[in-house]
Amino acid sequence: MSGVSIAGRAALVTGAASGLGRAVAVALARAGARVVIADVDAEGAAETLDLVKNFGGTAAVEHFDVTLEQHRRDIVTRLCSEKPSLDILVNVAGIDLPGYLHDVDLSDFQRVNAVNYEGPVMLMSEFLKNFPAGAAGPRAEIVNIVSISAITVGSGALAYNSSKAAFAKATEIAQRDALEFGYHCRIQGIMPAAMDTPMMHRWGIPAERMMAPQVVASEVLHALQRDDGAYAQNLIITPINEPDWPR
Repeated sequence: MSGVSIAGRAALVTGAASGLGRAVAVALARAGARVVIADVDAEGAAETLDLVKNFGGTAAVEHFDVTLEQHRRDIVTRLCSEKPSLDILVNVAGIDLPGYLHDVDLSDFQRVNAVNYEGPVMLMSEFLKNFPAGAAGPRAEIVNIVSISAITVGSGALAYNSSKAAFAKATEIAQRDALEFGYHCRIQGIMPAAMDTPMMHRWGIPAERMMAPQVVASEVLHALQRDDGAYAQNLIITPINEPDWPR
């Protein structure tokens, strides 16, 4: 397998101020990409930028809210007009607000769906339009971070689990749409199990049952470097010490 280099290419990573998004931004920068660190958390984004620079990478920070249509349109339009032109999108941004069916708050439910599902799907759409059939250059790339929660059944995370299930299905549909209409863009999905990130700490999961976000970031990099003839359709990544996942 020869692999595909991302050196010199421009990558937009949402949710890059912490956790997995930060790990992905660093991994892509170390592989030679120019990374745009997109997040609503300015302080965290600045910390990610410092990490990238410490590794000798190139990055910039963008204040970005994936739920806002104007933000989505503006960032894609502007970055696609720059050099190097944006041609990699990694949708990492996500939130988790607890809630059971009997006490779920409507505003929390809508917010989780806006961040985890609606926003990333519409950002994919905005990005894809720039790479019609016959477009020049290397194939554009989209990697969606879904979650193993899209296919497992837990309790107390109604909004999160259902939003990730919807995002998983949207990713599969987007893959078929891109192929059917000949877009010069590959779309891949990754479903990580629990990671040692700030979002997961509230659930009290033992450390030995969680992966370091860098483990999943390496899988994102691998997806981007995968030979052009294949894609991952919601690839499951789970730690070795995960006892509840059926073998």
